[in-house]
Amino acid sequence: MCLGIPGRIVAVTDENRMMALAEVSGVRREVNVACILEGAIEDLLGEWALIHVGFAMARIDPDEAAKTLQALQDLGEAQEAAEAMAEGAKALEGQG
Repeated sequence: MCLGIPGRIVAVTDENRMMALAEVSGVRREVNVACILEGAIEDLLGEWALIHVGFAMARIDPDEAAKTLQALQDLGEAQEAAEAMAEGAKALEGQG
């Protein structure tokens, strides 16, 4: 099953590669924002997006993000996804 999870864009990490830092349930991860970029990349700061496998796939409004996160938490999937992302980030750090 594929799962997209709401994340908030909190920083621009590489404007040329269209990369930004998204926070998903307290875990920060670099994501590609090419799919949601419509203007200046800085305009995405604070915006919510649906994140899937390292890509921001679609912008979503804050209410939709909150409802989706609550539903995922109720199902227990948000914690599993956050832990998997944290493990992935640790694995990437070990490669450097």
